[in-house]
Amino acid sequence: MKTIIGLKKNMSQIFKEDGNVVPVTFVDVADIVVAHKKTVEKDGYKATVIGLGKKKNPSKAEVGKFKELGFVPMYAVEVELEEELNVGDKVNVSMFEAIKKVNVTGITKGKGFQGVVKRWGFKGGPRTHGQSDRQRHPGSIGMRTTPGRVFKGKKMGGRMGGDTKTVKNLRVVEIDQEHGLIALKGAVPGNKDSLVIIESQS
Repeated sequence: MKTIIGLKKNMSQIFKEDGNVVPVTFVDVADIVVAHKKTVEKDGYKATVIGLGKKKNPSKAEVGKFKELGFVPMYAVEVELEEELNVGDKVNVSMFEAIKKVNVTGITKGKGFQGVVKRWGFKGGPRTHGQSDRQRHPGSIGMRTTPGRVFKGKKMGGRMGGDTKTVKNLRVVEIDQEHGLIALKGAVPGNKDSLVIIESQS
């Protein structure tokens, strides 16, 4: 199995046998089921759709699509499964035991409208020489007669966060089969209880 989905949980730390402390993020992968199967005859290609959670107010189209499962999952992602599983079967986290390093994709925390200091790491203006209200401003953005405009993509204040981000080469520190948790070294993008997609590198 190369891809699995889960819900980001809290960060913590794990003490290794040699005494080193490893910062980890726990991802809940306990309730993943095979939600739908795509076939070459009907869809033109073969794939397995795994689902997580349960949607409260699904549309009629969604109910029809997941009729065989009996409910509409909150999240559904297409994956490749080497092992043949049927709709309704649970995806065991033990399938991921041989994986050592993964790439994790999630939606970053939304920060709202932010200025250039927080959004882009600008230094800001001087704190002296009469600049009492310019400390966190971007400074001049003006151009000369040629080109006479500001180029697109100029780093300025604006909406920050809420973007899809992939963090690569995160090490799988521990897999807890009893509670359905994967411990990944370091930070994972997204809010607590948000969806993350974990892809193996092997």
